[in-house]
Amino acid sequence: MSGPRPATETVVLTAEQLSRTITRIAHEILEKNPDADNLAVVGIHTRGAYLAARIHGLLSQISGREYESGDIDISFYRDDVAVRGEVGVIPSVTPQPVVKDTHLPFDIDGATVVVVDDVLYTGRTIRAAIDALFDYGRPAAVQLAVLVDRGHRELPIRPDYVGKNLPTAPQERISVRLLEHDGVDEVVLVRKER
Repeated sequence: MSGPRPATETVVLTAEQLSRTITRIAHEILEKNPDADNLAVVGIHTRGAYLAARIHGLLSQISGREYESGDIDISFYRDDVAVRGEVGVIPSVTPQPVVKDTHLPFDIDGATVVVVDDVLYTGRTIRAAIDALFDYGRPAAVQLAVLVDRGHRELPIRPDYVGKNLPTAPQERISVRLLEHDGVDEVVLVRKER
């Protein structure tokens, strides 16, 4: 990020901390699944897919084994897709989703699938990801890895692997910035301007 940082932003994970956090998550996944021959890592577009690719690479590097990987788009599985951006229904702060491709070049049936996302908030994104995943097959187990858990759950969803628990106020936002998409690695807490 070039230029001075806005006063409303606080860095909560630097590039080095983010790297260590992802490495720790990869180790935890291997510890929980020591004999998983059918382990797969699936990231939720957009930043979850980049994080999943990093975790997948670390899993293979640490264990010396190859695991399956993919990414999934949940745009049409969201429970708010029909109202996103509609004037008069919900404030038009969220634009219509940009639909991306889903890549699951392996058999989901019987696999232990680790779903990866950047921020866990209400749980609705994860619910949508699980719905999408089950349209491709029936995994033996689904586990959840998130970089940041900010609380405020609306659905009974709990991650198996958490990089950082970061309690937030509802009006605050967590911004995960990744080199592959944003040109910088950092996690930032964004406060509403007064």
